[in-house]
Amino acid sequence: MTSVGEVREGRSLRSRRRHSVKFLVLLAAGCLTTMTGGIVSPVLPEMIQQLDLNPQWAGMLVSMHAITIAIFTPILGILADRVGALRVLIPSLGLYAVFGTAGAFMPSFWPLLAMRALVGAASGGIAAASIGLLGTMYQGDERSRILGYATSAMTTASILVPLIGGWVGQIQWQYAFYLYALGLPLALIAVPILSSKSTQRASSIESGQMRTLVKLLKQPETLRLLLLLVLAASVVYAVIVYTPLYLKQTIGAGPQLNGVVLALRGVGAAIASAVLASRIGKAIGVDRTIALGFVLMALTVGILPFQSDIHSIMLTAVLFGVGFGITVPNVYDGLANQAPQEFRASVMAIGTGGNSLGQFLSPVILGPIWNSFGFTVLFFVAAGVSLLVSAWMLLRKS
Repeated sequence: MTSVGEVREGRSLRSRRRHSVKFLVLLAAGCLTTMTGGIVSPVLPEMIQQLDLNPQWAGMLVSMHAITIAIFTPILGILADRVGALRVLIPSLGLYAVFGTAGAFMPSFWPLLAMRALVGAASGGIAAASIGLLGTMYQGDERSRILGYATSAMTTASILVPLIGGWVGQIQWQYAFYLYALGLPLALIAVPILSSKSTQRASSIESGQMRTLVKLLKQPETLRLLLLLVLAASVVYAVIVYTPLYLKQTIGAGPQLNGVVLALRGVGAAIASAVLASRIGKAIGVDRTIALGFVLMALTVGILPFQSDIHSIMLTAVLFGVGFGITVPNVYDGLANQAPQEFRASVMAIGTGGNSLGQFLSPVILGPIWNSFGFTVLFFVAAGVSLLVSAWMLLRKS
């Protein structure tokens, strides 16, 4: 005869399994958001050549999604709070597949740019709903642990995506866009798995809390940290957008090799953020660590125009990633320290929006510079911005 304890243990085990399956589905959805820009960058040189795109603005095809992610993530996050996160997630996954795949069939710049904007909006819905569902499913220390797992998985995905995009795009650049179709089967899987009362709760945002959040965001230190995220992302996207074009011109690199170089940047960032960022921050202070990261990014971007050997370029990519990986976690840590616990998630999400804004602005500003003066001046400008930020941090500390 089965005891009451055994029945409860069996129910608990089934509940944990259901939660594990839900978490894996949400993790897969989160990883799709890392694909939004990483798929396109390795095949950008082939797109420019075959579609006869204007080089000055072509880089926006890699970053256009970032501005719509920044705009739509908070909007769709509020909508998810009101109607339920699942009702935002499923349509967003479907639209992600449709708009993303449609990019392969666009014949010119403007229709393709529109599709990139729309897939970014859908990606913002996926990000907002996924975070909302995870916040509903887990509480306290378990939530922090689960979010840590999610961050590690998405970091790994950001390394693999350029490799996969470059490998598929090596056959034909349009094939890379077909990877967005993964959103459709994931939507079909998510419907039965995530359809439960625990994942469909809706809440409301009080106006008093919103006023407190706005007041917090107006503080000079918060604004400074948000500006640092914008600048760091701008420098990083100078590398993500223009390194494949530079390698195509100097050594005839194809999508597969470009994907490898971009992935190595991600490897350096992942190692530094996991192992070095916190330790260096504790050893020399957060401001000096951020300055060190920007210096390393400046040096590796600045020497890029003088490199033509692929092995030295790969090493430079790793070191650039290390600089970025040292910088950004310490900036986010500063943001977290600025905010009370009840507003911490909102402030961090706004920081992510600042990161997306920097990604978008990078080719808008640097595209005309590249078109008029070439790669050397472009990379020097990115290096100069990094050095100025580093000097600013050191002078502020002193």
